[in-house]
Amino acid sequence: MNKVILMGRLTRDPEVRYTTNNNTLVCTFSIAVNRRFKQEGQPDADFFNIVAWSKTGEFCSKYFKKGQQVGIVGRLQTRNYDDKDGKKVYVTEVIAEETYFADSRRDGEGGSGSSFNGVDAPFNSAEGASDFTPVTDDDLPF
Repeated sequence: MNKVILMGRLTRDPEVRYTTNNNTLVCTFSIAVNRRFKQEGQPDADFFNIVAWSKTGEFCSKYFKKGQQVGIVGRLQTRNYDDKDGKKVYVTEVIAEETYFADSRRDGEGGSGSSFNGVDAPFNSAEGASDFTPVTDDDLPF
């Protein structure tokens, strides 16, 4: 099984490119994920490169901004290539399959719990408000 779940802050705005052979959108960005425990002389965070393709990449490029906290569900992928000096370069990146806003509503533009899973629809707290039924303490069974 190859599954990665990360929550962190974008270290830069997403960048968009298109593949040369079939003009597919690819969005790249990186996130800093805080470490749970700090060790003397070690960094406080780990930095991960994220790649999002097609509609997911379009969503990320449109709604994600530097400094925003996001959640990423995806898979690890490794690849290698030869650089201009002929040295082999190895790259490990996270391929995003699901992306989420993770900022609180006060901190970011999106809302907590909003996500993108193939439908280009950002979180809107006004949507579905007519279906909401308030609950009082008298209604709770405990």
